[in-house]
Amino acid sequence: MSGGCDIRSTCPYCGVGCGVLLRPDGDGGLQVRGDPDHPANFGKLCSKGSALGETLGMQGRLLTPQINGEAAEWDETLDLVADRFTATIAEHGPDSVAFYVSGQLLTEDYYVANKLMKGFVGSANIDTNSRLCMASTVAGHKRAFGTDTVPGTYQDLEEADLVVLVGSNLAWCHPVLHQRLLTARAKHGTRIVVIDPRRTATCDAADLHLALQPGTDVALFNHLLTQIDAAGMVAPDLDATVTGFAAALAAARVGDVSETGLSPDDIATFCKMWTRTEKVVTVFSQGVNQSSSGTDKVNAILNCHLATGRIGRPGMGPFSVTGQPNAMGGREVGGLANMLACHLDLENAAHRKTVGEFWNAAAPLPDTAGLKAVDMFRAVGDGRIKALWVIHTNPAVTMPDADAVRDAIANCPFVVVSDITGETDTARLADVLLPATGWGEKSGTVTNSDRTISRQRAALPAPGSARPDWQILTQVGQRMGWADAFSWSSPAEIFAEYAALATAALQHGRDFDISGLTGMDDAAYDALPPTRWPARAQGSQQRFFADGRYFHTDGKAKMLPLTQRAPAARTGPKYPFRLNTGRIRDQWHTMTRTARAPRLSAHLAEPFLDINPADAAAMGLQPAALVQVRSPQGRAIFRARHTDAVAAGQVFAPIHWTGETAPAARVDAVIPSANDPISGQPETKAAVVAVEPFNAAWYGFAVSAQPLTPNCTYWARVRTEQGWRMELAGLDAPDDWEQMARDLFGLQDAEIQHASDPARGTHRIAFHQEGILQAALFLSPSPVIAMRDYVAGLPGTEAPQVLSGRRPGDQPDPGPILCACLSVGVNTITTAIEKQQLLSVEAIGTALGAGTNCGSCRPEIAELLARATAQVAAE
Repeated sequence: MSGGCDIRSTCPYCGVGCGVLLRPDGDGGLQVRGDPDHPANFGKLCSKGSALGETLGMQGRLLTPQINGEAAEWDETLDLVADRFTATIAEHGPDSVAFYVSGQLLTEDYYVANKLMKGFVGSANIDTNSRLCMASTVAGHKRAFGTDTVPGTYQDLEEADLVVLVGSNLAWCHPVLHQRLLTARAKHGTRIVVIDPRRTATCDAADLHLALQPGTDVALFNHLLTQIDAAGMVAPDLDATVTGFAAALAAARVGDVSETGLSPDDIATFCKMWTRTEKVVTVFSQGVNQSSSGTDKVNAILNCHLATGRIGRPGMGPFSVTGQPNAMGGREVGGLANMLACHLDLENAAHRKTVGEFWNAAAPLPDTAGLKAVDMFRAVGDGRIKALWVIHTNPAVTMPDADAVRDAIANCPFVVVSDITGETDTARLADVLLPATGWGEKSGTVTNSDRTISRQRAALPAPGSARPDWQILTQVGQRMGWADAFSWSSPAEIFAEYAALATAALQHGRDFDISGLTGMDDAAYDALPPTRWPARAQGSQQRFFADGRYFHTDGKAKMLPLTQRAPAARTGPKYPFRLNTGRIRDQWHTMTRTARAPRLSAHLAEPFLDINPADAAAMGLQPAALVQVRSPQGRAIFRARHTDAVAAGQVFAPIHWTGETAPAARVDAVIPSANDPISGQPETKAAVVAVEPFNAAWYGFAVSAQPLTPNCTYWARVRTEQGWRMELAGLDAPDDWEQMARDLFGLQDAEIQHASDPARGTHRIAFHQEGILQAALFLSPSPVIAMRDYVAGLPGTEAPQVLSGRRPGDQPDPGPILCACLSVGVNTITTAIEKQQLLSVEAIGTALGAGTNCGSCRPEIAELLARATAQVAAE
């Protein structure tokens, strides 16, 4: 504990695993700040972590079990779940049921779910949304090292002389790590290379950006391998530690690096930087993993580090950064359909024997992999899976070919969803809803990207009748007849069993070792500090692979011969664009948490499609126009943003919006379900699409003190400090705009203001009650022009001037929020640059605070500064 009432815990967002200090505010909320003693972040938090306290509250929370939409008691509900799963297994066999779980689970929750499905149901049909995140890394590690071993640590980023970021927008997706890297660069000149088809915020700090063609990473790293050989940089003792070098090099020599589309000069520069720098860390993320050749991409990177011996030593090595807070913990307990707990192999009889005997399993452990995520939902759709339990994830939105997945879930005979809310696309399809505790209310452990196990601790009571996931799973296991195996009464007891299993598993010579954490009582578990594994009962915390020993039976690593493969979908006249997808800076997954914090939605408040200006001009797209994106799988509508950050022929859209927030902009509705054949990870960054103008009859912008759900072709809503704001568009104009507005807001009796311009076809309508603005709607035959951030702040005030859509001249206009951490607007920054003659990002930070917390807005601040400087020079 620290600072009196502070409770040490861990942020629930990305795999950085930042430590946080929580302090209940006495009103059901939490004050949240970074933990200065946590080794992941040393007190720093990103914009999302800084706003965690604003995401709490009871609005939308699921507080009681529900059966077919009606409130029910826990006993009745759990009896039903156990009975239906038991009956389905008895009639159709264990493989007729499935669990789809999440990196949002704590390790103890994951352990119980895995034990229940694999050890007692007798099926391997448990998979996790981490399959969409880092399954290719798992497969690549196992092929190269013999186990899913992450050899690097965060400190390596600070000790490296060259850091190569492959398919990783670190500045937006892992901001705290990015700040650690920039601090290292400032101290000793670390060079940075970014390999990404798109110019992202991370490129702002790069010495070299390689905007390769999508999916050509293998071609680039194969070429690097040939240059390693040509430069004489192959490790002299390679044969003693690695097999397969000759075959890997021969395959690489056959490749054609021109497939990358990079200039020969840039390729040569990169290869010289890499070969001539000993301390190289290659960081890779979703741009590598989310591919039909993702495992080969991982191994192409690993080949280069293995060939040079740049692994197992400080400041060098390959390093996968994960997207979810407990993706690593899920890997450790066997949460994937093709794994056993403790990094043991499902297909290995000796491994199954160890786990089965330890668990005293009620059924033979499955000897083949279960259904991975994409195949699992195909099996739901064709009727092979008849009972499905989804825990803390939203596959009706997040899976590729999302419309087909949604329909599969809707038609499944029995669907259970455990979550903190019933207001998700998936929860609305469930037969049974189980109210689970959320972050800040539950207790357990998570493991971050560099193998550090940290505690999440409860700081708030469970709301309503919500229960922890481990307890819900345990009570279902008991009701299915396995009371002794599922008799835990606390997360500490589960962790103790897990650590004991991990110790028993050491006989198989695998990497996972937490034997030093066995035998902890409740007090020791509660006080567990951040601990990186291996946490051995005896011996040092030796760096993995420092001794040149790996986990294949011969003790050597394996290099693989690899061939460049194009993405599964091919562009052509019908679908000429390649669609990339990803996260934005201030939102998380499907926004069930981040959308509760208004300032996190203020930066980018609407789903968008980045398109190159040349492509936009060719199809006559005006700025801010809506576009329809079509693929063989489905359609989506986005707001077009013209930017040369994407190359001609490529487009980019964010992943976050759902049927709850923008039903026409669900990006996974247009993503095909093509998989990596080894990892089973879907290819979500290389769909082929057509892009065309969405010719709306009218456009709207609305603000309201109350949430609203319109009935029109396109809408997207976000929360504001005063209520809600929304973009709308429709194909058919109503006969009566005033009635349409009353119906939209549900304000049939409110006082109305209506200003129209028949010549322009515009309408501006506002509703007041007792002199206070309740809602306003701006309508136009073209995209609406209004000061959106200003207007969004007016509900709940008198606002007699609302219909102007503009801030009065005597009031400062901060403009759209740029720095979400400190709520600093674009206009505030540009005005300060001009009036205070600020000449650097650092000076702006000193004057306004912008960019001084997580730093992820610094590239955008730099762009504002560059534009302002260029304007002054032009004058």
